[in-house]
Amino acid sequence: MGLFTASNPTRIAHTLRVAAHLLSYPDAVLRAHLPELGGALRAEGALSVVRLGELDALIRSLADADPLDAEAIYVELFDRGRRTSLHLFEHVHGDSRDRGPAMIDLAQTYEKAGLYLAEGELPDFLPAVLEFASTQPAAEARALLGEMAHIFTVIFSALLQRQSPYASVLGALIELAGEKAQAVTIAPDEPIDESWVEPLAFDGCSSQGQAKPGAVQPIHIVRKSSATQGAQP
Repeated sequence: MGLFTASNPTRIAHTLRVAAHLLSYPDAVLRAHLPELGGALRAEGALSVVRLGELDALIRSLADADPLDAEAIYVELFDRGRRTSLHLFEHVHGDSRDRGPAMIDLAQTYEKAGLYLAEGELPDFLPAVLEFASTQPAAEARALLGEMAHIFTVIFSALLQRQSPYASVLGALIELAGEKAQAVTIAPDEPIDESWVEPLAFDGCSSQGQAKPGAVQPIHIVRKSSATQGAQP
């Protein structure tokens, strides 16, 4: 009965910017502007009443929380888990070599639109992507969101598993993309820190690349170069 119907489907720029702010680190600057965010969402009317109510609840929880607690929750959610990572290429490329070129291509897309990343910010960080999308015509912005909807669904599902009110932001993005926000089954999350635990005898190696002492170790066979042919041990 109109659950996913927006009152103003042709305007989503302000809604995208609010989503970008809500998914950013909840520092003092963000907290100072929280009262304005709900008003901007309601004024644009791009989301359903139900979704607006969920986002209002998130805004209130951020406003009422102890600042240090809000920051700690954010770090635990988004910086220490792969399934909830806000760096989109983490979900697409992981640690593969394809990630670097994809980053460059995305940064160049921003630059062609006259937008430049702040120092230290990566182009695949979802708030940055949403800021870019907010500068595009509504139809193109929705199409861009549609291309990423499958990633949003993974993050949305992981946040629901953790019973986090931040899930409402991802739900809003999925609906702006023209799809229904619903949880899917995802593999258990592995904290990013655990995937880089150093084996006892091999400091600095990823635990994914070197077996622990006593276990079968991987062997890499390489061809001798001409310079080493005939060398004596």
